[in-house]
Formats: sequence, structure tokens, C-alpha cells
Amino acid sequence: MALRIGVQLHPQATSTDALRAAWRAADEAGADSIWVWDHFYPLYGDPDAAHFEAYTLLAAMAVETERAAFGAMVTCNSYRNPELLADMARTIDHLSGGRFILGIGSGWFERDYAEYGYDFGTAPSRLKDLAAALPRITGRLAALTPPPVQQPLPLLIGGSGEKVTLRLVAQHATMWNSFGDPPEYQRKSRILDNWCTKLGRDPAEIERTVNIQPDALALLDEYEAVGVQHVILMLGHPFDLAPLRTALAGRG
Repeated sequence: MALRIGVQLHPQATSTDALRAAWRAADEAGADSIWVWDHFYPLYGDPDAAHFEAYTLLAAMAVETERAAFGAMVTCNSYRNPELLADMARTIDHLSGGRFILGIGSGWFERDYAEYGYDFGTAPSRLKDLAAALPRITGRLAALTPPPVQQPLPLLIGGSGEKVTLRLVAQHATMWNSFGDPPEYQRKSRILDNWCTKLGRDPAEIERTVNIQPDALALLDEYEAVGVQHVILMLGHPFDLAPLRTALAGRG
């Protein structure tokens, strides 16, 4: 199977018009996936620059694109009740005709929590909350009328914690996302394989994805050699899609 190529559009220091133009252009260019992140403030640069909320953007993306899969890379579990998140995901999946990916993680950006009144807790407590939320999400997805268009709705878990996060991936996810150079990614991927073996899961059922900067395009062959199946290019505004087009044209 050819390497899948996606793009993450950072919803900071930009406008909704620029985001809409970028995701339409990425879809037309043939991107396999399009993502935004789930934060309330910029992650780099001017901390008070313009910023937009993820799920409102995703609902718009659902009806303004035609072929690419899409989602949040990744949804913060802390920000929404699990049942509500499942219903939002199901609704966006219908708006898109069955292209939504529910990406989720335990959360980490303390400013979001402090300014929006969420309990930041600790890294272990946030992972415990994620572990409790995942079966609630899948249970609600199964109970909704109508159900998601996709059966099952793809579930991506982001993170690389070896003791908890990768175990949750092996238990629940159809996709896994992480960062790191090819050797480090391979090491984490093998740990995920080990968790799958322990839990009786076929590792081949989990699509391996990685986020990279555009200047890492030269490493695509190396990523593919260590088992990566889906590469997501991270782009800030102004959204230069030339690296995406280059990657799409050159993939195997």
C-alpha cells in the first residue's frame, strides 16, 4: 500500500478564511488526511495571536472537503464529556459522508486548562481519565441513532508513553500517532507490537502515523522502512502546501 500523506493546519496566527482556503486546497491536491489541533491558545510564537477552536472548524471542514479523511490531531480528552464527544464525532462523520477520524489523547497544554477552568491534575491522572473515557466513547458510539457512517469509526490515539499510552493504543485504537526520528519511532512501534501480543491484538490492525516538519521530507523512505504508513506534515500560517504536493508526487 502506498504511503499515505496528510497535513496538519495549525489554527493559530491565522484567519478562518485562510484555514478554509488551505483545507480546500489540500483536499483538491489529493491529501489523504487533513488535521487541526485541539487547543485554545497558540503553541508557539505570539502567545496571544489569533486562535480558533477545533471541533467548530472540523464541522466546517466536513462540508467543505470531498475526499480526504480528517480530524483533530489530537482531541484533548479533558475538554469534553466522553458521551458528548462521541455524539459530536458521529455528527461530523455524517456531515462528511463518512471521512472523520476521532483522534484523541490525554492532554498536556496547561494554559488551556488554567484559562478554561479544567482541572490540570497530573500526567498519570490525565491518562487515567483517558483510559476511563475510551470505553464510554465507544459505548456511546454504539448506542447513537443513527450510528456513525463508518463502522467502526476510526479511533486514533496520540502519544508514546510506553507503560500506559501504548497499552491503550493496543486495547482501543485503529490508528496510532507519534513523533520522533525513524529509529526512535521504530523503537516505540515495537513496544506497541509487544503490547498487542500481550493483549491478543493483531499489530497489523493499527495504522502507524507520524507527524513531521516539512524539512523532514527527505526521511520519508526511512520512515516507511520502519513501518510508518501515514505521514502528516505540520504547517503553520501562511499555509504553504508545496511540501504536501511534493510528498504526494514522490510517494511510492
